[in-house]
Amino acid sequence: MIINLSTELLRTFIAIADSGNFSLAAEQVNRTQSAVSMQVKRLEELIDKPLFIRDSRNLKLTADGLTLMSYARRILKLNEEAVSLLKRPELSGSVSIGLPDDYVTRFLPEILAGFSRNCPRVQVDVTCEPSHQLNKRMKRLELDLAITTSPTLEVENTILLQSDPMVWVTSEQHFQHEKTPLPVALFPDECYSRSWAIKALEKADIDYRIAYTSATLMGLKAAVMAGLAVAAISRSIIPPGIRELSIEEGFPSMPRASFLLHRNPESEHTLVDSLAEHICKAFSARSD
Repeated sequence: MIINLSTELLRTFIAIADSGNFSLAAEQVNRTQSAVSMQVKRLEELIDKPLFIRDSRNLKLTADGLTLMSYARRILKLNEEAVSLLKRPELSGSVSIGLPDDYVTRFLPEILAGFSRNCPRVQVDVTCEPSHQLNKRMKRLELDLAITTSPTLEVENTILLQSDPMVWVTSEQHFQHEKTPLPVALFPDECYSRSWAIKALEKADIDYRIAYTSATLMGLKAAVMAGLAVAAISRSIIPPGIRELSIEEGFPSMPRASFLLHRNPESEHTLVDSLAEHICKAFSARSD
C-alpha cells in the first residue's frame, strides 16, 4: 500500500514544529486551530506513529517527529523547486560561448545537455579557439561567455571554475619519453603553457627539442599518440591512450592552471545567466 504524505499536511506539520504552538501554526497556514489539529491527527494516522509529545506547557517532537521533519523540509523544498522551474517563462533567443577545442569533448556535452533541458528553444553559438584568442574576443565583447585557461586568477569579469595542474604526458604504447634529446610537442608562442614547459625543462637541465607545434590539443594528442613526442597539458583533459609522466620518471613539476569563466559585462540577460549557472554546476560536480 502506497502512503501519500501530502505537501499540505507536511507544511502544517513544519509550521507547528517551528512555532511550538498550534494556534500560531494555524495563523501561518491560514487555517483554524481545529483544522490544524485534524491535519496532525491525519498525518499521525498515515505513519502510525505519534509526532508530538504534548503537555500543558510544551510541545516537542518525538524521535519519529524529528525524522519526519528532516524529510518534510526536503520534500517541500523539492516541490517548490519543481514548481518554480516548470512555471517560469520559457526562454528563447541565442547565447554565444567560446572555449578551446580541448574542452569541447571533455566538458561541453554535459553543459549543453543540461542547458538544453531547461532552455530547449535557446540557440547556442559555440566558437572553438585557443585561450589567447578567446581573451581577445572577450575584450572586444564579441562573445557572451568564454571558458579559458589562465596562469593567473586576477582576470576581470571572470569566475574560477577549477584549478588544474599542468603535467607531462606520453603515449601508453610508445617510449618517446625515454629519448635524448627529449622530443616535445607544444602549443604556440602565445600560450603560457609553452613557456611553463620550456622553463621546467631548462630548470631540470633536460636536453630537449621542439618536435611539433599545434594550436589545438588534437594536434598535440596526435603527436603524442603516434609516439613522436611528449606534451604538457592540464591533468583533467588527458585523453584515453595517453598517460601522465611522474616526477619519479624524471619529469619536472609545473604550476597549476586556472580554468576561468569569462562574462561579457554588456550581456546582462537571463539566457547568459542560465548558461553560466550550468557551466559552474558542471565544473563543481566534477570537482566534487
